[in-house]
Amino acid sequence: MTNFVLLNNVDHQDLKIITERSAKYGDDVMHAMTFPHEFRDVQACYPILFQRDKDDNFYPLALFGFEPKENLFLDDSGWHAPYVPAMIRREPFLIGFQEQKERVDAEKARMLSLDMDHPRVNEETGERLFQPLGGRTPYLEDAANLLEAIYQGYELNKKFADALQEHDLLESVTFDIVLSDGSKNQLLGFFAINEEKLQQLPGETLERFSKEGFLMPIFMALASMTNIRTLIELRERKLEG
Repeated sequence: MTNFVLLNNVDHQDLKIITERSAKYGDDVMHAMTFPHEFRDVQACYPILFQRDKDDNFYPLALFGFEPKENLFLDDSGWHAPYVPAMIRREPFLIGFQEQKERVDAEKARMLSLDMDHPRVNEETGERLFQPLGGRTPYLEDAANLLEAIYQGYELNKKFADALQEHDLLESVTFDIVLSDGSKNQLLGFFAINEEKLQQLPGETLERFSKEGFLMPIFMALASMTNIRTLIELRERKLEG
């Protein structure tokens, strides 16, 4: 369960956030949503696939393992990859909204909210949120900037996925993986960019993709698929002990 509250420097003056990576803090996840603006960093470490949400909309994700709660980049000493995706780093924060009383028709103000029940939140150890006089710490400023980038990323994800669907570039993929011990892993329910259909697109469509900032993320997603081998190698190492 979560317990999000709007963050303020009175009620939450003494709170701290544990920043180390561990399964006990919720980092044992199979995948996480990602955004085109971070594809360059994500593709250097993880496969980028797509999945449908409950409303049948597509979104990109970074894949960390082959089954639920498996993160092959995580062990007792931390997260072993040079880049940790934004949706992982944002925990335990989320963007909250507050009504602006001055105008009835005003857009709700975006504010930082915090999951008070998250295991990272405490008063003893970690990064402070507020300075002694109430100002934000550099850590909290970084968190706010990250949340704003994620907020903008949601809208970009929708536009990006809509453009891919418009040209029928997303195809269902199944990965059948057999490991050295004979065990089998099958990944179902994921989608990837169809490279053959991409190559058949007319020049004006590719130019439009480029102008809209979609062409580079497409290439990054395609390049990231080589990281499936990385996941297999990491799983094999765990089998070896």
